Amino acid sequence: MAQHPVSPAPQRPDLKAGRKPEPELIPKPLLRAMIGIALLSLALTTYSVLTKRPHEGVPPAGKVVAEKLVVLKDIDARHATVADADGKILLDLPEGGFVDVMAAAVRRSRAVARITDNPPVRIVRYDNGRLTMEDPATGWSTELYAFGADSKAAFERILDMK
Repeated sequence: MAQHPVSPAPQRPDLKAGRKPEPELIPKPLLRAMIGIALLSLALTTYSVLTKRPHEGVPPAGKVVAEKLVVLKDIDARHATVADADGKILLDLPEGGFVDVMAAAVRRSRAVARITDNPPVRIVRYDNGRLTMEDPATGWSTELYAFGADSKAAFERILDMK
């Protein structure tokens, strides 16, 4: 029987010839600081919830001035359609822009909620200038005025259509 020479076990390169191991990628003080920030955030959030602090940065309530039910459908990456609640096409937008983005957001929230059909969403204008889109099927909503004047104008145009 032929004998094979036995090669020595490979050694880690940083342990050869008395070399020191490489320093840690994240220094321990920095790691401790990151853990401290996470724990402090958790403590502040817990305190806020337990003491029932009012929410900050919530838009003021207003009276509904106008509202409309519409069905948004994103056909592909850019193309979107807007129909009224009865299914009549109001807009066919090959370059849907922000309307297509909002249609995709609604579709995503419905996928998470496991809603397979496409019921109408509600576009609402309030007397204090707020413009929102609400999805009654999932409870999802967004403040459309927060995305800029052009984005708000796209949905104001839809809201004002007869």
